[in-house]
Amino acid sequence: MSDPRLLSMHLEGQPRRDLFRAARQAIQAACGDQTLAGDLRMLAEDEHLDAPTIAVPPTAKSTAAGRFAFYIKDGSNVYPLHFGLNSVGRLPDNDVVIRDECVSRRHCAVVVHHDLRCEIHDVASKNGTLLNGKKIPGPTKLQSGDQIILCGRRLSFHITELAESASAV
Repeated sequence: MSDPRLLSMHLEGQPRRDLFRAARQAIQAACGDQTLAGDLRMLAEDEHLDAPTIAVPPTAKSTAAGRFAFYIKDGSNVYPLHFGLNSVGRLPDNDVVIRDECVSRRHCAVVVHHDLRCEIHDVASKNGTLLNGKKIPGPTKLQSGDQIILCGRRLSFHITELAESASAV
């Protein structure tokens, strides 16, 4: 199954397209079967794909370890993340849409694994992805509170364990 967020048709020139394809392979390999199976978008075909652009409480995901919310904050905007691949860039079909011409159309991706590990991948962006002030050389582990910088745009990554009363269904 090919994820439309990882197509390289938007890139000009073979060198960038080759870099993007290599990044795509690394992301797909990092996801693995369990993480891909947990990606709710791949399971629910009728789910709406637009990323929210207003501050809303992040949605909780059920896990064996409890209920957690994964999200990225961009100023007052909060972008809930789901298990699996979460694309970040300026194209409107990204999970996290950053409206800034300096940010690449497909800038980076955050992978939330089923075992609660999280990592960030640069997706052959022109200006690179910085994590806590350092350019990431490849897939890099994320921790709650990490600062992600895309062309001077500062985002923060968060994991929140929801209270028992909030997680009861």
